Amino acid sequence: MKKGILLLMCSLLYSGLCIGQEQSRDTVVDKPERPAFESSYLIDNPTNILFNKKTLEIMMSHRFGLINGGTNDLAGIWGSANIRIGATYAVHDRLTVGFGTTKFKRFQDFNWKAALLEQTRSGKIPVSVSYYGNWAIDARKKGNNRFPTVQSRYSFFHQLIIARRFNRNFSMQIAPSVSHFNLVQPRMRNDVIGLAVGGRYKISPQTSILIDYAKPFVHHLNGDELDMDPKPGFSIGAEFATSGHAFHLFISNLSGILPQENYMFNTNDFFKGDFLIGFNITRKYNF
Repeated sequence: MKKGILLLMCSLLYSGLCIGQEQSRDTVVDKPERPAFESSYLIDNPTNILFNKKTLEIMMSHRFGLINGGTNDLAGIWGSANIRIGATYAVHDRLTVGFGTTKFKRFQDFNWKAALLEQTRSGKIPVSVSYYGNWAIDARKKGNNRFPTVQSRYSFFHQLIIARRFNRNFSMQIAPSVSHFNLVQPRMRNDVIGLAVGGRYKISPQTSILIDYAKPFVHHLNGDELDMDPKPGFSIGAEFATSGHAFHLFISNLSGILPQENYMFNTNDFFKGDFLIGFNITRKYNF
């Protein structure tokens, strides 16, 4: 009798342990993959990166003048430069809001980014998906019928960013977008569809090679080509990153900094020698 009771207790204990192990396996959380990029920008286009709640990111972007061998401009450094200073704040782990001011056209932009999907380490979710948008105001003074209404100053940008971290060294993203200007020149469309493709390859723990390509589509009406048809943007450079900041040094044919300006108005052709030197600096603060 005693042996029967002891066997019954052992069997119940063994069954309980097996059930507990099965429950623990079922409740294991599939962790998100590590970030695909270090910075919230991949040279000229936003990345899918969002920071932890209460993180403040300060960013300075600088584009020197076009390099022109026919003039003494010291590789564009003495030329006309474009600068943007901006800040973004993570109000949630999946949402950031920000503001920036740009030298060219005196753009004042309000921007936001939201995480829609996160890549998981198991591969169950193979990519991360984020949405980025901004609303910019051209703050230049009136003149030459430049701004007939207040709304004429407004432009907008919307982009869906699909990114994947393939391994610890290599990440890529593809990002379709729509750029809109309320006021454009005759025979120009107010909206331009674009597609950006970019990637990062780490060559050391702190150093990476970056490539960023942006192609605008369908810019003019009635099949009429314009002299100012936008050219694709191409940038290549290096990233030097730590846990708190990232520094990009690159060459590019994009003198604009706001993405909708580049997709709509870029006339520089990288492969015909129209390029410049630029850099981005970002710094994160955790509160």
